Amino acid sequence: MSVSPEKIPAVVLAGGFGKRIRHLLPDLPKPMAPVNGRPFLEWVVRYLAAQKISRVILSTGHLAETIEKHFQSQPVKNVRVSCVPETKPLGTAGGFLNAIHGTKEKPEGWLVLNGDSLTPTPLDEMFQSLDDPDWDGAILGVPMIDASRFGTISQNMHGRLTGFNEKKPGEGVINAGVYLFRSWVVGKFHPKKPLSFETDVFPTQIPDGMSLKVCVTDAPFLDIGTPESLPLAEEFIRRNAGFFES
Repeated sequence: MSVSPEKIPAVVLAGGFGKRIRHLLPDLPKPMAPVNGRPFLEWVVRYLAAQKISRVILSTGHLAETIEKHFQSQPVKNVRVSCVPETKPLGTAGGFLNAIHGTKEKPEGWLVLNGDSLTPTPLDEMFQSLDDPDWDGAILGVPMIDASRFGTISQNMHGRLTGFNEKKPGEGVINAGVYLFRSWVVGKFHPKKPLSFETDVFPTQIPDGMSLKVCVTDAPFLDIGTPESLPLAEEFIRRNAGFFES
């Protein structure tokens, strides 16, 4: 029986300082950058709603109260949003663990996304990975002609994630920052703080046997974290309007 997206909670990492665009958003956390009349972070939640996700936890940090105030009204129908602030920087994986700490939910898996980037694509293949006991979860990858800004991920002939590569010119598949983990796998994460997915969790867990399926999509990718990319967000959202719950 296939895993239903409605039963998979999503944690959106929205705690970063956004140092490269702080001068453009002096009073807002980066994920709350206004885009087409809504904060960018709300577009992320609307994308999740369109993927049938009904439960979202926002891991907040810098100016956390701004994010919490906006989502108190539950602006996205059919999605229950809550916020869990970091009192100190915990890293990407640390923020995720902090967000789910104490929750009474015991889902089959957890979906994790960044709050400052979007890859509008169906997530069916990622959810289907949980139907196969050989997979501990999945990671979303996007092919790029020039991956120099992001670095790339590697996979073996079976599509299993094998590692992360340093930034260098040329084409490759980048990490879109969308992960799906079986719940029991999360229990094996190291308790150190801060804790990063890219530099702590994956480099230790992959050699230890963690099997993540690389789901590659040719969908567009946007990261709003630079002064050059932030202005592209409005057209990006308009062009991919079909992926956002209205």
